[in-house]
Amino acid sequence: YDNAVAEAFFATLKTEIGTTIWPTRHQARHDLYRYLHYYNHNRLHSTLGHRTPHETRTNYSHQQAA
Repeated sequence: YDNAVAEAFFATLKTEIGTTIWPTRHQARHDLYRYLHYYNHNRLHSTLGHRTPHETRTNYSHQQAA
């Protein structure tokens, strides 16, 4: 399997939140989930036609229902 998509995501993650050392696992998890929410609901992706993954998934679901 081609893992280029996963590698690209982790490269973006490291670039955008850095290589911070968090004081607790809870804080690290909190920051990661906050970033994932941003990534899926606010960050535009050029490969998705400059839409968010959430918009793309929602539009796909509505098209399948019709």
